[in-house]
Order: sequence, then structure tokens, then C-alpha cells
Amino acid sequence: MDLATLLGVLGSFAFVLMAMLLGGELSMFADAPSALIVFGGSLCVVMMKFTLPQFLGAFGIAGKAFMFAADDPEELIAKLVEMADAARKGGFLALEEMEVANSFMKKGVDMLVDGHDGEVVRMTLAKDIGLTEERHDSGASFYTNLADVAPAMGMIGTLVGLVAMLSNMDDPKAIGPAMAVALLTTLYGAMLANMVAIPIADKLKLRKDQEKMNRLLIMDGLLAIQDGQNPRVLDSYLKNYLNEKKRTVDVDG
Repeated sequence: MDLATLLGVLGSFAFVLMAMLLGGELSMFADAPSALIVFGGSLCVVMMKFTLPQFLGAFGIAGKAFMFAADDPEELIAKLVEMADAARKGGFLALEEMEVANSFMKKGVDMLVDGHDGEVVRMTLAKDIGLTEERHDSGASFYTNLADVAPAMGMIGTLVGLVAMLSNMDDPKAIGPAMAVALLTTLYGAMLANMVAIPIADKLKLRKDQEKMNRLLIMDGLLAIQDGQNPRVLDSYLKNYLNEKKRTVDVDG
């Protein structure tokens, strides 16, 4: 569970709800027609921009903003250095006996064990990285589009409410509900865009960058192992992927 995402969502909605409660009854901020225009309308408009499988899959992808846990780069480096040491002592077949949890790393190790050429390994892993990045971009773009559409649907709802209000100026009882639709659709659109869609899109982009960096690290490590790189040198080389404060200098290496 990503606490930053969870606390951010809960905190933002909690503060808005507290402000609503301090301003009066919470029920005054609930309006079914406004919700239908913004939430239903926004989802249908966004659906037009994607295929149905992409649209339905986007809701599952949002879970990565809350549940996804990227591998620790330091642990990946330690594993690659261990594999480099094993390969120098027992050859690539020694890697076959090692337990590898990361699926991308496992794929590369299998290629080394099978004796594939270095360029083939590089091309295959690079292609995997590129396609994974495209899938992440597709998921993030859904929420970016939703963030663009929601305020526009809020504005449409505002216009609908104003038309209804102006059409019933002779009936004072109809003015209040129409004005509620006019104002609440704008509120709902702003909340959907800025408190849900944009944060999820940005978090998915962050996940993409984290996973891409880890996979590039793994690819560089595996190719170095294939070239017979010294484990100490490999350790120093791969630590360039880490934050400078996390790097350690091995004076004996």
C-alpha cells in the first residue's frame, strides 16, 4: 500500500468535507442531476477516446497508484552483483539455479543461460521496456483525459442549470434546484479533475519512471554479466542509478 496516495486522497476529501460541514448541512452539497452530468457524462466522453478494453482496464490500472510497490534498486544491484560472482565462478549455467523474484530479471537470466547473443538480449529487453512504457502511458492518459473532460462537463452542467433557472423565473420554487445544478456541477467537475484524476495520472507516471529505471538497471547489469564484468566494478557501475547520498565508494574496488 502506498501511504502517500492513501493519505493524500483521504486528507484532501476530509478537508473538503470538513469545510462543507462548517458551511452548513452536508446534504446541500449533494445533487443527483449534477452528479449524473459530471460523473456519467465525463466517463462516457472519455470512453469515446479509447477502445472498450482500454476503458475498462483503466480502472484496474488505477490500483497501481495505491498498491504498486517498485523493487528497491539497492536490492536489485545486490542481486545482480551476486549473479555476476556466481557467473564468474560457475558460468552462466550457475545462474539457472539462483532464485530470481523479478520477472523481467528472470527473463534476461533465461536468455543468458540459453546462450543468446548480447545484441539479441539487449534488443529483447529494450523492446520489453518500450512496450511496458506504452502500457503505462495508456493508463495514465485515461486519467489525464478525464481531468480535461470533468471541468468541461461541469461547465456544461452549469449552463444546463442556468437555462433551467432562467426558464422558470416565474416559479420561485424552481430557481433553487436549478441554481444548485448550476453550481454543484462546477464543484463536482473540479473535484473529480483535481482530487482524483490528476493525482492518479501523475502517480501512474511516477510508477512508470520507477519501473523503467529499474528495468534499465537490470538490463545494464545482465549485459555486463554476459560480458564477464568484475562484480566489484559492476557494483560501482550500477550504483550510478542510485541517489548520490546512497552511493558508497569502495576504495579497494
